[in-house]
Amino acid sequence: MKRARRNSPHAAAADATTTDGGSPYSDATKAAVQTTTARIHEMHQAIAGKTFTALAQIPFVAGPAAFVRMAHDAIAGGIYAAIHHGAEGTLNAAAAIERQLPAADDDAPPGRIASGMRSVLNAAFGDHLADSGNALAIPMGIHVDGRRIAIDSAALDAAFPGGGGKLALFIHGLAFDEHCWQASNEGEVDFGKRLQAQFGYTPLHLRYNTGLPIAENGARLAELLETLLAAWPEQVSSLLLIGHSMGGLVARNACEQAAAADLYWPQATNMLICLGSPHLGSPVERLGQATTRALQVSDVTAPLGTIAAARSQGIKDLRFGPGASPLTPHDIALRFIGSSLTRDTEHPLAEWFGDGLVTLGSATEHPLTGNVRSTRLGGIAHMGLLTAPRVYGQIRRWLREIEDGQETG
Repeated sequence: MKRARRNSPHAAAADATTTDGGSPYSDATKAAVQTTTARIHEMHQAIAGKTFTALAQIPFVAGPAAFVRMAHDAIAGGIYAAIHHGAEGTLNAAAAIERQLPAADDDAPPGRIASGMRSVLNAAFGDHLADSGNALAIPMGIHVDGRRIAIDSAALDAAFPGGGGKLALFIHGLAFDEHCWQASNEGEVDFGKRLQAQFGYTPLHLRYNTGLPIAENGARLAELLETLLAAWPEQVSSLLLIGHSMGGLVARNACEQAAAADLYWPQATNMLICLGSPHLGSPVERLGQATTRALQVSDVTAPLGTIAAARSQGIKDLRFGPGASPLTPHDIALRFIGSSLTRDTEHPLAEWFGDGLVTLGSATEHPLTGNVRSTRLGGIAHMGLLTAPRVYGQIRRWLREIEDGQETG
């Protein structure tokens, strides 16, 4: 799927620094340094301009002030130009060196730290990376042990031997990748392994560029699932979608777009479970937008507002959430789990602060009709929803109702 290119300061910087054979890391760093330097220069000019304008109104001072301003502008301009071109030269040299390094072994995927840093970069500027063709832009795909798996029968059979006809797809949230679902501390639960052991679901983990618009990721996920079910070695009888935070919104959008395109995979999907997803929007992003507007009021702080406004469309889409949307196709059951930092979900602070990032209301309240249910759990932070035993316990109960034929909607 090709994306329409957008005109923005950040995208322009990315375009200017992406060349054939370039290094994605050097290109991204160069764009960030040069764009930030330009904004700081603008702020410097605004501050100095106010001072020199005031001095120009004072008799006997205006003449010398004008001379000083000329000297100041020349020196400051030279310094910022040196930083701009110095960064360009240094990072171009770094890119040349990187191109001479031996190619990475395709069978040795990057470690979790490198993968995590790339995911954070995509969250902040993923749409700009995709627009400029930067190799750091993450393509959507199913990953196993850090490696993207081709969606064809042979590759799937090799990656998931004896996978069976029940699939559970895990969809991470903003700035993360598939590793976030792993239980790494005592008392945590790996949902995928539990679902496989107790219900026979083969766990699949998605990785995607969270900086892209949610609707675009939804369209890509809808297409991927259609291809996946067609290529899966066995007939898929049951598909379970579990999305954390933004991942739940992407999954909801995929269901809606699949319905509009009359795709097959929703017919095999029995449930979509959203963990801490901001269905009514995120107050954190609304605060970010308010801050951006406040910064743009003054000439002095406007360059900072420009930097803040360069955040990805994926982040901006979290401001209000999908709200009311068409009915989920083919009677897919929607299940929402929200949590609060306080153990008591009825505590006055529980509604205000929710899980630390998403309020209880946004995670569990909805204007939807149909087979939709929600629950609230206390004492679990936003990231804790990924591995908390009580969260898995609720998932297990919902699935058991379907398996036992007790689902009432």
